Amino acid sequence: MDFLNYHHLRYFWAVAKTGSVRLAAEDLGVSQPSISAQLRLLEDSLGEPLFHRAGRGMVLTESGQLALTYADEIFSAGRELISAIGQGSDSRALRLNVGMTDSLSKLIAFEILKPAFHFSRPTQIVSRQGELAVLMNQLQAHRLDVVLADEPATTTVKTKTYNHRLGRSGVTFCAVPKLAAKLRHNFPQSLHGAPAVLPSDNMGMRWALEAWFDRQGVRPQLVGEFEDGTLMEVAAANGLGFTTVHTVVDQEALKHYGLKVIAKEEECGSDFYAITGERLVKHPLAKEITHNAFSRIFATTAFGKKGD
Repeated sequence: MDFLNYHHLRYFWAVAKTGSVRLAAEDLGVSQPSISAQLRLLEDSLGEPLFHRAGRGMVLTESGQLALTYADEIFSAGRELISAIGQGSDSRALRLNVGMTDSLSKLIAFEILKPAFHFSRPTQIVSRQGELAVLMNQLQAHRLDVVLADEPATTTVKTKTYNHRLGRSGVTFCAVPKLAAKLRHNFPQSLHGAPAVLPSDNMGMRWALEAWFDRQGVRPQLVGEFEDGTLMEVAAANGLGFTTVHTVVDQEALKHYGLKVIAKEEECGSDFYAITGERLVKHPLAKEITHNAFSRIFATTAFGKKGD
């Protein structure tokens, strides 16, 4: 079995963080040739180049980026070990590594995570964002404790995972006051030909909206589509068209951007999930946030038809 030399890894980490062998050598108090030699030994042991030169600097290769991610976690765990031995386990921060899919509303994600920041002992929340398949691989490799998503992990994902449904949120159609007042009349037919800024076509909410538009026989005029929900809401706040937000967090979004409700529809909403590698949610923080989401966030949403 091959073993990782953590001394080599520390030198690699220093170069990756500073972008320079010279600066890393100064920080560590060793010579530049020593740093270079240790890097070569690490690359030889891993079988992949970790850097390529760009001018006078050192730029990480794709393998180097992956190695840096692991190095960050390894040294973070080392600091936790020292803290735990020196101060006792009760005072050590409880760490939750949580993944979030790109399409997940960040307002909803933060609402789900809120209880973790007010836990009975110190906590450290580490959030990763990416595509569901990538996050599932990290979950299987025990680099994540839980994944939050607006879609379940399907049978096509080649990892053993369990979907814990947290609840459902409908959609609030909204716009700047003048446009909202116009579109509120004769909704949803009023949306036909109306300017719209919507989630991009790779987002779960967009799929649900398109199916709902088809059922209603309406086709808005698409002015813009966005993967970033914040940018989409800013566009709507500038009067470019109506937009949609999840009803469970619409009050904050409406207040922040000065938008008014056109109508609320549950039919084109989304389900939300916590995905784990085990049948039961065991991590204390994961249990806390999933229970709170199920019993509070998604349990109290009331859906109406017309807005105020």
